[in-house]
Amino acid sequence: MSPRSTIEFIFFDIDDTILDHKAAERAALRDTQSQLKCFTEVGISELQDVYHRINAGLWKEYGAGRIDRAFLEESRFSWTLRDLGIDQIHSPTFRQTYMQLYEHHWQWVPGAREALSEIHKHFPIGFLTNGFTEIQQKKGERFDLYALTDAYIISEEVGFMKPMPGIFEFATRQVGFAPEQILYVGDSFISDIQGGASFGWETAWFTRENDAAKLKKASFYFNDYKSLLNYLNIQGY
Repeated sequence: MSPRSTIEFIFFDIDDTILDHKAAERAALRDTQSQLKCFTEVGISELQDVYHRINAGLWKEYGAGRIDRAFLEESRFSWTLRDLGIDQIHSPTFRQTYMQLYEHHWQWVPGAREALSEIHKHFPIGFLTNGFTEIQQKKGERFDLYALTDAYIISEEVGFMKPMPGIFEFATRQVGFAPEQILYVGDSFISDIQGGASFGWETAWFTRENDAAKLKKASFYFNDYKSLLNYLNIQGY
């Protein structure tokens, strides 16, 4: 049975699925290093690696409900300074500089903009994302995502983060389709693929992963958007 005969609605993750968050993070840290003198003795790879490790770990703790937003926002910057042995500046200065630079580097994942435009002609679509409300809203506004859907769902507004069942239940109710009629396109194995599949959604994993056991968990996997369009039987792209 082809996916067109079963899929009625498509949700997309945002960060690192349609917008390149990782590239924006690395670029913002590079610019932060050049603007703040305290980082001049730190290699850019070390700064990027330390911040990413700390930030990713704190987001897992936040998603599990073990820390709150304020702790996450302060600690990802103060702990980075701590682990790099930097005490010349306070973490709020680091945070303010980074956050201002981060949004200047938002950009589409290659092929995502064109694919979204084409898919929107054939399917109703929505967006389902973890993250802080004001940041994800600003992304939606800047990249005209709100023009494509009324289903723009942000975890902080719902009160559940992926992969918690609550956020998939909320999204399913909002769009009014059965779980098996929904396809979720995302890059995270745990949050998107396992999370979506556990609630009965079909899943399309945007990845370069080569672990066969993991790949089998997704309904479909791809590493370029032309492949996703082919999977959906959308021609002429």
